[in-house]
Amino acid sequence: MPRSRATAVAGAVVVVAASFAVGLGAGRHSRHASGSGAFSWLRPAPPPPDWKVARSAAGALAYPPGWTPIKTDPGSASVALLGRGGAIHAYLNATPLQGDETLANWTRFRPAHNKNEGSRAVRVLASSTNVNFRSGPGSCVIDDYTTSKARYREIACFVSGASSSVIVAAAPTALWEEQAVTLERAVSSFAS
Repeated sequence: MPRSRATAVAGAVVVVAASFAVGLGAGRHSRHASGSGAFSWLRPAPPPPDWKVARSAAGALAYPPGWTPIKTDPGSASVALLGRGGAIHAYLNATPLQGDETLANWTRFRPAHNKNEGSRAVRVLASSTNVNFRSGPGSCVIDDYTTSKARYREIACFVSGASSSVIVAAAPTALWEEQAVTLERAVSSFAS
């Protein structure tokens, strides 16, 4: 095999091995503060100046231009990026504490909650019981699940602050890569 081709093949093997290692690491549970592992993007900060803020009993939920407030439960705030025919391309929700969720049990509570709500094939991709938000400590999961409408990926965090709240940022898995940065930014700016 010519030297340049052997070098290219070796380089490709290294890239594939690195991608595999990153993929394996993405599903691990993290016990580290914000800024490491699957939640390295979570850096508490105010929202961008052009974003709107929906205030509710759950806290301040920031969202970008072009998103629309949608009907939600009392005390909660929900907004969505809507596509043709009202299809949800991305979704944000902030809800006050409503059940037995805690910082310690969140990584088990949220997947069980999704199953109890009728979601199928719930799969936890990453979790952490020690992340920081603008208003206090939090626990988060990133999971996939199937509803009657589509397969979704979500970031769901329990935040203990002035009031304990849950923030959910979700999108159909087919649109996740397109929406992830915006959803992560919204979660990072949440304050309960």
